[in-house]
Amino acid sequence: MARVKLVEKEQADPIIKEIFQILEDLKIPLSNIFKVVGNCPGIGRNFIELGNSLLNPEYIEPKLRELVILRVGNLLQSDYEFTHHARIGIKVGLTREQVKDLAVWKSSDKFSELERAVLQYTDEVTVNVRVSDSTFADLKRFFDDPAIVKLTAIAGYYGMVSRMLEALQIELEPWAKPFIP
Repeated sequence: MARVKLVEKEQADPIIKEIFQILEDLKIPLSNIFKVVGNCPGIGRNFIELGNSLLNPEYIEPKLRELVILRVGNLLQSDYEFTHHARIGIKVGLTREQVKDLAVWKSSDKFSELERAVLQYTDEVTVNVRVSDSTFADLKRFFDDPAIVKLTAIAGYYGMVSRMLEALQIELEPWAKPFIP
């Protein structure tokens, strides 16, 4: 059970109510993470807007974005995050085998050289915060500066999301079928 209130649309501050309505109009399910950030309207608005901007395919293709998000969720043991993004990842081109092999990606043959560079970078950003020169040089072979900044922002943002989900014990919605390898 969540440690904080899940703010429903009818209880929400006008700022959050407007965002919830937009999500509803776009047929985007009102996830529990959105209801949690509804407790802090200003933060909630910015949290959702930043998340949406990171989902934009500019600089990083969706498949690689989802690879980063899933690996962060995997590293931080956030079943909620992993479950929500596993379906998205498969929809944008990851294979079920890749999703299942994320925990053992270094020994898996399911990932390309590019994907391995992204995964190594994600691991270091998420676990160590600092990234080795060799890992950065490997990533730089594939990406320009704007893409690397976005990749880093994705890892950082979803690290924050996973930490919120776990610290506040946010459960999956009844409509979300767990996807945990």
